[in-house]
Amino acid sequence: MATSVPPNSRRALRHSRAVPRRMGQASAGTPVHPTRSRMLLVGGILLAATLGLVANLVRLQIVHTAELKEKAQAQQQVYLRPFVPRRPIVDRDGNVIAVDQPVATLYVHPKLFKEPPEAIAEKLSPIVALSPAELLKRFSAAQSGIELIENLPEDSAARVTALGLDGLELVPHQMRLYPQQELFADVLGYVNVDRQGQAGVEYSQQKILERHVQALRVSRMGDGTYIPTQVPGGFLHNDDLQLQLTIDGRLQRAARAALKQQISRYGAKRGGVIVMDVRDGALLVMASEPTYDPNRYYDFKIDRFRNWLLSDLYEPGSTFKPINVAIALEAGVIEPNTQIYDEGQIFVDSWPISNFDYSSRGARGNLSIAEILEVSSNVGMVHIVERLKPEVYYGWLERIGLGQPLGTDLPFEVSGQLKNREQFLGSPVEAATTAFGQGFSLTPLQLVQLEAAIANGGKLVTPHVVRGLRSTDGKMHWQPDYTPRPIFSPENAQAVLGMMENVVKNGTGEAAQIPGYRIAGKTGTAQKANPNGGYYENAKITSFVGIVPVEAPRYVVLAVIDEPQGGDAFGSTVAAPIVKAVMEVLLASEGIPAQKPTAP
Repeated sequence: MATSVPPNSRRALRHSRAVPRRMGQASAGTPVHPTRSRMLLVGGILLAATLGLVANLVRLQIVHTAELKEKAQAQQQVYLRPFVPRRPIVDRDGNVIAVDQPVATLYVHPKLFKEPPEAIAEKLSPIVALSPAELLKRFSAAQSGIELIENLPEDSAARVTALGLDGLELVPHQMRLYPQQELFADVLGYVNVDRQGQAGVEYSQQKILERHVQALRVSRMGDGTYIPTQVPGGFLHNDDLQLQLTIDGRLQRAARAALKQQISRYGAKRGGVIVMDVRDGALLVMASEPTYDPNRYYDFKIDRFRNWLLSDLYEPGSTFKPINVAIALEAGVIEPNTQIYDEGQIFVDSWPISNFDYSSRGARGNLSIAEILEVSSNVGMVHIVERLKPEVYYGWLERIGLGQPLGTDLPFEVSGQLKNREQFLGSPVEAATTAFGQGFSLTPLQLVQLEAAIANGGKLVTPHVVRGLRSTDGKMHWQPDYTPRPIFSPENAQAVLGMMENVVKNGTGEAAQIPGYRIAGKTGTAQKANPNGGYYENAKITSFVGIVPVEAPRYVVLAVIDEPQGGDAFGSTVAAPIVKAVMEVLLASEGIPAQKPTAP
């Protein structure tokens, strides 16, 4: 029979079973106290954490303050150097011949089009000068990032923006523009896609053409945007300086026209013209044909970028004879009235040397120094040089700068070639061939420098094309300084100049005559040297150098034509007419009046 339990007792029993006693728990009525070890453990942990935090704060705030500050600034602050346009280049008269202009590259992203590609092509076609069919073809090349037009003009870019079409992206940048295209290419050179000059003054004057601005310090925000934190003084100031050249645009154009005509007429390989102010070496013209358009340099072969008028060597032939006459006068071995016997043909060290017309003219007999230049006698020049001791003559060739650089401000100049002293003095034929301008080589630009010494009283000036840095109001802020070097006496230079005038009056330079003007000059027709030795059998270089006006010499003009074809291709027929055409424009543009004819 079940035992009954009073109700109160049952409740107490359930309660006692519901909350069992934990191990170590004090019995009812006993006070509860944490153990000492537990308190020490917790306290130790808290103390260690506090000490570690303090130590880290000391490390961060005191020990590594400078280092961490530098790292933070590196992450938050950057220095940006804003893009500034390259300085413009202007010609002698201030006309802009090279300038930066804003353009844009147009990219298309077909996957972002919200209109049919056909509709977008129709709208773009008149702006980018591509047919809708061609545009659709390009759209199909990829889903995104298609470069459509590289150098889109600023106004055309604005028209594209005005269309408001999705999927079109314009990336602005600067492009170097050469408004006259190929006219000044030989002097200017060009700038590549990396904004670096690759030829001409764009290369040699790179540092002057680049504008330099101080870097701007900006802070990078959390969203990636930049905010200026320090603007250097004068940051917003942008100078208006231009690089001014000595080149004359009108003369340059006249020279190119005359060159093209004669090159075409005689089927020549190439040709060049140089005009230089004999007083200071300023170049008014430097033009060669064929040339290239610097706006589209990538369409031309690399050899077009080389200005061969200062980087290619050639044997000048008879145009060097006046220089040899000046050397002989300076050495005192001849006088202007000295007579030289011309046999027509002679042998030097078993080598035959003859005049160009020996087969038809034979011996010419006694000739004055002036007559030797008039008829361009090779034999007469050999006899003049034979009066010089070979070592003295070689010393003079070195003194006038053969084999040495000119120091011009155009890049990639090549020094002439003169045989070493031992080789030159080893055989009399070396001096003999040098007497009529062969057996050594120089650049057309160096020949112009030497001829200018005849015109300016005997001084070597440095050929150059940079006039200086000027502001848009015409004020000059910097100009290069060149010091002339005397080599001939004024008296001897004047004597040779008079002889060269007779060449134009009565000799092989008659084709360069201009009524009312006194012109001095010298023709040259030389065999073309073979790089492997000797000379090409049927290749020659024709040239003519002129000086104007004789009474007060200002300019020397040289025309060189490489490999003209035909039996009548000589310096007098091919090159002299070019010099005459350029001189006519030069005299008119400089306002040099013609002289009144003297009474008979």
